[in-house]
Amino acid sequence: MKLVLASNNAHKLTELGSLLADLSVELVSQGQLGIGEAEEPHPTFVENALAKARHAAAHSGLPALADDSGLCVDALGGAPGVLSARYAGLFGEAGGDAANNRVLLRNMAGQTDRSARFVGVLVAVRSADDPEPLIAIGRWPGRLLTEAQGDGGFGYDPLLWIPEFDCSVGSMTPQTKNLHSHRARAALQMKALMREVWRA
Repeated sequence: MKLVLASNNAHKLTELGSLLADLSVELVSQGQLGIGEAEEPHPTFVENALAKARHAAAHSGLPALADDSGLCVDALGGAPGVLSARYAGLFGEAGGDAANNRVLLRNMAGQTDRSARFVGVLVAVRSADDPEPLIAIGRWPGRLLTEAQGDGGFGYDPLLWIPEFDCSVGSMTPQTKNLHSHRARAALQMKALMREVWRA
C-alpha cells in the first residue's frame, strides 16, 4: 500500500520510513507528488495532524500519514506546544532553534517546576473523509535544564534532560534518540493500529 507522508521534511520521511519498515506500506512524501503544506491553525497536535493527513489524502487520492509534535512545559501551561517551532516569534524575536531555546529559558527563569515532555502525534487516514482516523500519541517525559547540554539533534533537544538516560536528548546518539523518542513511541502504536484496523 502506498502511503503519503503529509510533510516535505526529508528527515521525517527517512525516520518514519525506518520506523514503519516492517509494515507492507511504501511511504512517499507529499512533496514528491507536488502537494503543498497544509494550514495548521489548531490548538492541539491531534487536530493539526488530522488536518495535514486529510489535506494530503484529498490532494493525492491515497491514504495519508501526518505527524505533529512539540515540547510541552507544565509550568507554562503546556507551551510552547503546537507553536514549538515558532515560539520565539511570539515574543518578537527572529525564529530558529537558538532563538526558541533562548526565549524558553528566559520564560522559565525562576521556575522550580521544570517538568516537560516531547509529544508526538501520528494520524493516518484512508481517505480525506475517513470517519475512523488512526491516532497514536507518544510522550517522552523529562525535565528542562537551565542551559543547553549537547550539540546533537535539533530544536529543544539540548534542553530536555531524560532521567532514564541521565543526559539531555541533545547528548544522545541519533540511534538512541530514534529508538526511544516520542515519535518512535507513537510509531509503535501506529504500527499496531495499522495492523489491527487496516490489516497492513
